[in-house]
Amino acid sequence: MKEQPIGIFDSGVGGLTVAQAIKQILPGENLVYFGDTAHLPYGDKSAESIRSYSHRITEFLLEHNAKVVLVACNSASASAFDSLKEEFSERVMLFDVIDPVVDYIGSRTFSKIGVIGTKRTISSGTYEQKIREKVPATEVVSMATPLLVPMIEEGFIFDDISNAIIRTYLTNDSLRGIQALILGCTHYPIIKNQISKIFNFNIEVVDSARIVSFILRDALEKKGLLNDSGRVKDIFYVSDYTTYFEKIARMFFEGDINLKKADIWS
Repeated sequence: MKEQPIGIFDSGVGGLTVAQAIKQILPGENLVYFGDTAHLPYGDKSAESIRSYSHRITEFLLEHNAKVVLVACNSASASAFDSLKEEFSERVMLFDVIDPVVDYIGSRTFSKIGVIGTKRTISSGTYEQKIREKVPATEVVSMATPLLVPMIEEGFIFDDISNAIIRTYLTNDSLRGIQALILGCTHYPIIKNQISKIFNFNIEVVDSARIVSFILRDALEKKGLLNDSGRVKDIFYVSDYTTYFEKIARMFFEGDINLKKADIWS
């Protein structure tokens, strides 16, 4: 079972930021990744649709012998994680990308923090609710930033278009005085430097990738499931092939990747 892969899924390229962090912290692990590019972005889908997608993808990852499943999508973590636990927790260990970040925030002493994410993540109120339960004195300001995911998926990064969109969102008066900004979407670390620059690098920009990766490592170590075989093979699936997904995946994983299309919806 040690050699079975870590299963990861997201609506598109965003989860690759998490997969990359896992690979850095757990280089001996096999990965099986599913990017649901046919349905991206999840942020403008109904909670019911996201739950349906998430359950089918989890089944797909289990069909590929995943020893754990990581929901590397904030919208899916907010809308589907509880139902995934109800259905699959007896079959596989499940991780999301929200709870680890909330625990991290709870260990700090921020007086005001911001959260940006998709419409679905922000409208769910999940971050605000969980942070206020953990640290009631912390002021939480949430903002939906729906243009960022399609912007990133279309390859508009590090240019005037992306800088203008990012600046328009993040110079909103409600974010004035924040000490930390939670990137409530796994796509956003791709533009983390641009986001930090808006705040003159004076705040902590919190993304889930490394936080979740360390928690995953500890859980696998505790269960005796760390892969020590020396045999590593990663495979990436998408529900609809896009050249941009392949480009970003090759950039993150420095070379050729095993990328396949899997139409799990027909």
